[in-house]
Amino acid sequence: MKSRIKRLFNKILKPFKYLYKLISYKIKKSLRLELIFTFGLCFLMAIVTFIITNSYLTRISEYSEVDYNSGINEIYNYSLAISEEINGQNLKIENTKVIQEIINSTWEADKNNKVFIANTEGKILLKSENVEAEQVDIFEIIKNNIQIQNIDKYKYNYDVGRKEVASINPLVFQNQKAYIIVQGVPRAETVYYTKDKSVSAFLLAVIVFIFGFLFITKRKMNYIEQISTGLLQISKGNLDYRVKRSGDDELALLADNINYMAKELSDKIEKERSIEKAKNELITNVSHDLRTPLTSIMGYLGLIKEKKFKSEKELMEYANVAYNKSEKLKNLIQDLFSYTKYTNDRVELNKQRIILAELLDQLIEELVPICEENTVTINKYSWDSEIVAEIDADKMVRVFENLIMNAIRYSIKPGEIKINLYKERVFSIISISNKSEEISKEDLKKLFDRFYRLDKSRTASTGGSGLGLAIAKSIVEMHKGRIWAEYQKGYVTFYIKLIMVEDE
Repeated sequence: MKSRIKRLFNKILKPFKYLYKLISYKIKKSLRLELIFTFGLCFLMAIVTFIITNSYLTRISEYSEVDYNSGINEIYNYSLAISEEINGQNLKIENTKVIQEIINSTWEADKNNKVFIANTEGKILLKSENVEAEQVDIFEIIKNNIQIQNIDKYKYNYDVGRKEVASINPLVFQNQKAYIIVQGVPRAETVYYTKDKSVSAFLLAVIVFIFGFLFITKRKMNYIEQISTGLLQISKGNLDYRVKRSGDDELALLADNINYMAKELSDKIEKERSIEKAKNELITNVSHDLRTPLTSIMGYLGLIKEKKFKSEKELMEYANVAYNKSEKLKNLIQDLFSYTKYTNDRVELNKQRIILAELLDQLIEELVPICEENTVTINKYSWDSEIVAEIDADKMVRVFENLIMNAIRYSIKPGEIKINLYKERVFSIISISNKSEEISKEDLKKLFDRFYRLDKSRTASTGGSGLGLAIAKSIVEMHKGRIWAEYQKGYVTFYIKLIMVEDE
């Protein structure tokens, strides 16, 4: 039974729990909603504070006073009612029976009052049973009646000796004038009053609202100050500074954007430094590699110019050396131009769907004579003749030719170059391997750096320009591909990974 009730209770509460989680999630995600919620909560706290404070201050400021106002009004009304009734009947003073009945009927309503009729000289003509006097001072009564008009004088400060007050109204009989006089001690009432303390309660409510708002928003304000401090640090050049993420609202997003901006700036500056360093290295390397063949050329041309040769044969030798050096120089300049062009991201690719096997077969066939000269053979192993890639054929031929020529040039002679072409998921893989001396991991990582040579004794005159692999890497990356090298079991292998397309 208890479990059923619990399940029913949970079922009823489920929509409310979901609504609570949804609202909480929305508030945490929005700074605007957080501020609205905070304002509403503080306003509610202020209202509750006002109600409680106003109620308490009103209760403790309550006081009572004795009020004779109602009693004096009753005496005056008695007197007025009798005068209106007698004057309304057009009576004579001799109609004592009727007049006495009117007096008695009014007197019986409140026997504490004294009711009597007196003429203008103050002689009492008719009276109620509790009146003993025969003569009254009309002027004193009129004076007392005038004081009644200033009721506030008697409202709180009436003589505690139970002083009587009198109300007098004129009577008009057919044969003479008289006065109806009602005299008595006014009835006292205890009236309770409270002083208005709403202003004090309102001020306290405002204070609660302000301090509550400041307390609740203190964490956010501190976080804004942290963001401001972070921006100041970054503006001063401290790009390693990171603003701590707090929460999931717009401020947290702002912190992420600031951190991203700092990282981007740092990377950009580092990239610019790297470019500047590379430019300086490039100038240094180019200067060195250009100076060596140029010095040789100038030296041999100088010998020819000064006719420091013994025979025609020696002259031709000098000329041939100068020509070969100039060829080397031309190739170096061409490679340098190509490298600069491919690394500037300004080259447009003329992409076409190419069957890679056919492209490689044609290139291999062209390089057979060079292989024979260097006692090297090229053999194909894993070979998928149906792989199609969308590439710029001319530029990729340069990559393959560069890698195969490197393999021919640096392979242990006599030797074998192994070429593989196969699929790997959506990629086509081309690998070119040759037997080589051991290469360290550090050297493998630097193979694609410009002007890097494994054999430090090699120069542009004895080896390549040192730009071939750097150019190959730039071309492959322009095709959104990847190139890398591995060394295993005496073989160095270059891998090229390209995106494969379906053959139509």
